[in-house]
Amino acid sequence: MTFPASRTAVVTGAVSERGIGRATVNYLAAQGWNIGIIDLDDAACKAAAKEIAAEYGVQAHGVGANVASEAEVRAAIDELENELPQIVALANVAGVSSPIGYLELEPAEWDRVLNINLNGVHYATRRVAESMVKNRVGRIVNISSVSAQRGGGTFSKTPYSVAKAGVIGLTRATARELGEYDITVNAISPGPIDTDIMGGTLSEERKDELVKDLVVNRVGSTRDIAAAIAFLISEDSGYISGQTLNVDGGLYMH
Repeated sequence: MTFPASRTAVVTGAVSERGIGRATVNYLAAQGWNIGIIDLDDAACKAAAKEIAAEYGVQAHGVGANVASEAEVRAAIDELENELPQIVALANVAGVSSPIGYLELEPAEWDRVLNINLNGVHYATRRVAESMVKNRVGRIVNISSVSAQRGGGTFSKTPYSVAKAGVIGLTRATARELGEYDITVNAISPGPIDTDIMGGTLSEERKDELVKDLVVNRVGSTRDIAAAIAFLISEDSGYISGQTLNVDGGLYMH
């Protein structure tokens, strides 16, 4: 199915200046995508959208919503659909880290991480899929983590790994169910990326430590992930679905 001439990509978790989501909306806007932003702070979402529209000459709109609330996510996407051209792509980037050890883990922390990192992906996917099915075209990309494949071993621990493994299962199952409507669903599994979700800005020493486990000579950048998202939501990627693309410097080979 050919994409409409004017199309929108919705990105969750796209406000933080150093985050994957913000790098993604900048990258996509530079390619001519109109941009919908969902993040916690409504004013920050609208400010980011205004900046993107001014810089790249595209339409952009932002809405505040907690992705852990299905009602808020549905209302946000309703608003984005009213303000922007047809939604063709969704990048589920919003997420939280969780460095707490398993034996110290409280039920509230488990629920917090699963609600944001897994349920949030489902809520946004479910709502956007309704419109994509009607239009018979769509691209959905979810952010998992190498932590899901290796059983942790990163800054974040068990609930994060469980949620990100769930994202891979959700990706595969929705790819199977939505494929007949010309919708593809894929996941990206980042390795170490220089963002604040790694526990704050990475020092040079910490980067050197992380690089020892990689087959490339550097830690990843947010642009590395943005470029992968841009590929998987492109018109040319229509024969790829249900896959997990590792963008991890060779940390996990499978």
